[in-house]
Amino acid sequence: MLCAQRTGHIITISSIAGLIGQEFASAYAISKKFALEGWMESLHFDVQPYGIHTAIVEPGFFRTELLVDASTRWPELTIDYYAERTGAQKKWWQAQNGQQVGDPAKLARALLELAHGEQPPQRWVGGADAIDAATGKVAQLKQQVEAPRELGLTLALDDVEAATAGPSPRTPLTE
Repeated sequence: MLCAQRTGHIITISSIAGLIGQEFASAYAISKKFALEGWMESLHFDVQPYGIHTAIVEPGFFRTELLVDASTRWPELTIDYYAERTGAQKKWWQAQNGQQVGDPAKLARALLELAHGEQPPQRWVGGADAIDAATGKVAQLKQQVEAPRELGLTLALDDVEAATAGPSPRTPLTE
């Protein structure tokens, strides 16, 4: 339907956990958030020629019922190696319940504003905590890319000039 009408907006709610890994969150990150964000980044190329926008929303902590006992299943601490750290992490998460500074009603209004905007962003980070975390992640990624840069630049075939070894023509960097 969106392709036929040549317009539309696909908005996916992820979280800052889709951009930044966290301790003891590997299963959640790969199955829910990192995978979702990779899919949305790729989907952009499939639907953009039809006037359809995509947006990944990465909110931080908002005061919802996510952390109330009825909404959360805490694992049993069965692996001795992890028990101390997992126990501390569980206590930290439980202490966050009711302390989140994000207002879900304000988030909803901001999402409506984005959805109705002329040129919606492909990625939107919501909340001061998430913006700070994302900014830190960008700096960390830049540092990780730059540290072994010289070695990475030595990998072209010998008969290919370095100037032609740039990004492929279908990357987000060249749009």
